Order: sequence, then structure tokens, then C-alpha cells
Amino acid sequence: MNKLATFLIAICGAILIAYSTIFVVDQRSHAIVFALGEVKSVISEPGLHFKLPPPFQNVLLLDKRILTIDTNTGDRFVTSEKKNILVDSYVKWRIKDPRLYFVSFNGEERRAQNRMLQIIKAALNDEITKRKVGEVISTQRGKVMDAIKKKVSDETRQIGVEIIDVRLKRVDYVEQINNSVYERMKAERTREANGLRSTGAAEKEEISADADKQRLVIKAEAYREAQKIRGAGDAEASQIYAQAFGQNPEFYKFYRSLEAYTASFKNKSDVLVVDPNSEFFKYFKSPSSVGGNAPAAKGK
Repeated sequence: MNKLATFLIAICGAILIAYSTIFVVDQRSHAIVFALGEVKSVISEPGLHFKLPPPFQNVLLLDKRILTIDTNTGDRFVTSEKKNILVDSYVKWRIKDPRLYFVSFNGEERRAQNRMLQIIKAALNDEITKRKVGEVISTQRGKVMDAIKKKVSDETRQIGVEIIDVRLKRVDYVEQINNSVYERMKAERTREANGLRSTGAAEKEEISADADKQRLVIKAEAYREAQKIRGAGDAEASQIYAQAFGQNPEFYKFYRSLEAYTASFKNKSDVLVVDPNSEFFKYFKSPSSVGGNAPAAKGK
């Protein structure tokens, strides 16, 4: 029985030792094989691999995928205009040289990220301090990111890291500058609106003056045309009157006297003092005495 137990223990120990010599590297990882604390080899190809059992050899797996460093809060920088801005960025990176990466950070990803954040912040500061706010935000944004990526890549290459991409997510003023910028924009828009109102008022006055001028011209032309037509009508009427009354001059005189009477006695309150024997009352006399010495008519 003791021999059987010893045999089983020996078999189990052999299995455990054999299992400890086998490790698997998948497509997402790098494997660093250590021999008594020193790096013996680096394996990046996926597959089944063998090593000596601990403590003779150990294996450390490092992430091979593209990783992201995303700052939760923006960092403050000063532009060439001496204005404070907040810049929020992110970086895509991966382990390029596992041996150098391990030597630099002992395989600790947190230490690697902290170091890269320092490098990125220094590169951002170098580029932003040389440019104005408008250049960082729009006109030279691409150049800024390219320059930052180059500087960060040169630095991180020495610690076994490859930079895939660097992007500026947000560029904004600090709160105090936001208020001043808002007030300046408000003043500019107010000035522009006042200028448009002044221009509109001037154009309104010009249009109104032109309209008044055209109105006066049209009225003058219409009046002139009306007078012309009225004059032509009066002339034609006079001609007709002349032709009509020329056939009987005495009737014309009688007709004109009636018109004079109508105009003179239009209002009952009017008082007219005239000699009854004057020519004005010639046709007030009896028809049988017209031209004779008939009694004079009385009137007011």
C-alpha cells in the first residue's frame, strides 16, 4: 500500500512538473521568459511553448493589443497670446519592444501610462506655447497633433512603446476667459447689429426721399397734364359757346346775365346795393319794356 501511494505521488508530481513546463501564448499577448530573474527570451508568436519548471524559468504575459490613455480632465496650457486653455486628449499605443518595456517599467502598465502622460503633456506644452488659440483650435490643429505625435513617438520609442495616434478631443477656455470671450463676442455682435441698423436706416431715408421725389414728379406731371386737358376743354367749350351764341348775340348776353344773377344772389344773407336803373338789372325789366323806360326793379 505504501508503495502504491508513493507511486501515485510520484506520478502526480511528474504531471505537475510537466504541466509547469508548458505555456500558451495567444494572439493578444507577448510572453517574456525569465531564467533566474533575467530575461532569457521574448515570444510574440502565438502557440504552445515549453520552458523549465519554476524556479528555473518563469513567464510574464504582456498585453499586445492597442491600448488607450484617455485623460478624464483637461490639462491647462498657456498659448503665445498668454491665454489659458484646457486641452483634453487621448493616445492610442501598444507595446513594441517587450524586453525594453519590461526593463523600463518592470511590466507595470500603470507606471507606463504615467510616464507617457508626462511625455504627452510636455509635447503639448511645447506646441501650444508657440501658437495662438485660433491656430490650436482650427487652422493648425492637424499640424499640432502631428507634431505632438512625432515628439511623443521619439520619446516613447526609448521605453519600448509605439504611439499609434494622438488626438485632441477638446480645446476650451478656462471659466474666467470664457466669460470675457462671451462678453467680447456679445459686444462685437451688438456693434455689428447697430451698424446694420444704421445702414438700414440710411437706406430707408434714401428710399423714402426717392419715393417722395417720384411722388412729387408724378403729381406735377399729372397736374400739368390735367391743366393741359382742362385748357383744351375750356378752349373747345369756348369755341362751342362762340359758335352757339354767335348765332344770337342778344340771347348770349341774356344767358351771361342769368349766370351773373345766379352768382350774385347765391346766398340769401348777402346784401347788394346797386342802382336799379343800371345795366346789371337790364333783364329784370318787363320783356315788353326791355330797352325802354320801364319802372326800375327793387332788390337787394
